[in-house]
Amino acid sequence: MGGGIPLKAAELLDRAEEALQERFQAVEKTLRENLARVLRAFREQRVGSHHFAGVSGYGHDDQGRQVLDRVFAQIMGCEAAVVRLQMVSGTHAIACALFGVLRPGDELLSITGPPYDTLEEVIGLRGSGRGSLREFGIDYRQLDLREGNVDWQALKTALRPQTRLVHIQRSCGYDWRPSFSIAQIAEMIQVVKAQNPEVVVFVDNCYGEFVETQEPTHVGADLIAGSLIKNPGGTLVPTGGYVAGRAELVEQAACRLTAPGIGSEGGATLDLNRLLFQGLFLAPQMVAEAVKIAHLAAQVFSDLGYPVLPLPQAPRTDIIQAIQLGSPQRLRAFCQAIQNSSPVDSYLTPVPEVMPGYADPVVMAAGTFVAGSSAELSADGPMRDPYTVYLQGGTHLGHGRLALEAVLQAWETL
Repeated sequence: MGGGIPLKAAELLDRAEEALQERFQAVEKTLRENLARVLRAFREQRVGSHHFAGVSGYGHDDQGRQVLDRVFAQIMGCEAAVVRLQMVSGTHAIACALFGVLRPGDELLSITGPPYDTLEEVIGLRGSGRGSLREFGIDYRQLDLREGNVDWQALKTALRPQTRLVHIQRSCGYDWRPSFSIAQIAEMIQVVKAQNPEVVVFVDNCYGEFVETQEPTHVGADLIAGSLIKNPGGTLVPTGGYVAGRAELVEQAACRLTAPGIGSEGGATLDLNRLLFQGLFLAPQMVAEAVKIAHLAAQVFSDLGYPVLPLPQAPRTDIIQAIQLGSPQRLRAFCQAIQNSSPVDSYLTPVPEVMPGYADPVVMAAGTFVAGSSAELSADGPMRDPYTVYLQGGTHLGHGRLALEAVLQAWETL
C-alpha cells in the first residue's frame, strides 16, 4: 500500500504526464473517430436550428426530439433510440429496459457478476422488494466472475429455457474488477447467441459511451441504456437517460417509461433540445478529457504505490479510475480535495451518508454544474474496506491536474 509523497505534487504530476504522452495520443485518435461519427449522424439526419424548439405538455409532434432519437440511434449503430429527460438516472433507464422486455416467469441472467448497487433493489435482491422484478415473478441468476473475468466455461452452457434476457455490465461499478471492452462484450454476445439467438442481450452502458470507437450495439447487443448526465450529455444536459437498440425492444422500454399506447410518442423536451443536441456533439471531446484525467490519476497513484485499476498505460473502455486507498481517512480526504477543487460548492465538505439504492454509506464529491453529473469531475466511494475511491469525469485535463495536486497536498497533513 502507498506510503508518503516522496516528490512535490507538481513534480510528480509532471513526470506522470510525460510518461503518458503516447497514451494521450491514442485517446486523441479515438476522439477524432468518434467525433466524425457524431458529425456524420448530425449531417445525414439534417439537424437544423429549428430542431432546438421545445414542446411542452404531452410532448406530441416534437420534431427535435424525433430527430435526436434518430441521430442517437445512428451514432450507436442500431435501429432506434429513445432519449428522454423523463428518465431520472441511468438506473431508471435500465429499469425501463428490463421491465419493458421481461415478463412473469422469465429469467434475467447476469453474466458479469453482481450488478451495480442501485440495481439490486430493482431486481429484488435487497430492500423491500416493492415493485421489483422479483415481485413480478421474474427470476434472477448470475454467473460470478473468475479472477475478474467472465467465467467463459460456465457461460457456454449457462442459458436455460426460461432465460429471456442476459445482462452485461460494461463498467466495474463499485467492484475491484476490470471493466469490459467492446471486444470482450462481442465475444460474450457470440457465446450467448450460439445457445439461443432469441435471447435478448442487454448492456448497461453507463460510463462507457465514446470511450472506444464502437458501442455494444455495433457488435450485436440487442439493447443498451445509460444516463445523459454521464458521457453522452457532454456535461450540458441537465437530466435524462436513453435506451437504444432493436426497434421493438426500444418501444417496449418506452412503454414502461410512459404508458402502453404512448410509448416513444410522449415526453416533453421543454426548452432543452438545444442542450441535448449540443451535449451530444461535445460528448466525444468531454469523454476524451475524462479518460486523460483517469490515466493521469492512475499514473500518479501507481507511482506512489497504491493499487489502481485500470493500470496507467492500459487502454480504456469507460471513464472510471479506481484507486485503493486503504483507510477511511484517505478516502474522505481525497473526496474533500476534489470538492474543494470544484467550480461549484467548493466550500462544502463531503461526508459519508446512506444514499438511496446503496448498501453502504457513500462519500461523494461532485462540485458540478449539473447535480450528480459523472461527466464532470467527481469522486466517490463506499465506506468499506479497502476504501476504494472511484474517480470519473472532467471537462479538461488542466482541471483534473489541479484537483489531483490538491489531493496530494491534502495528504501531506494526514
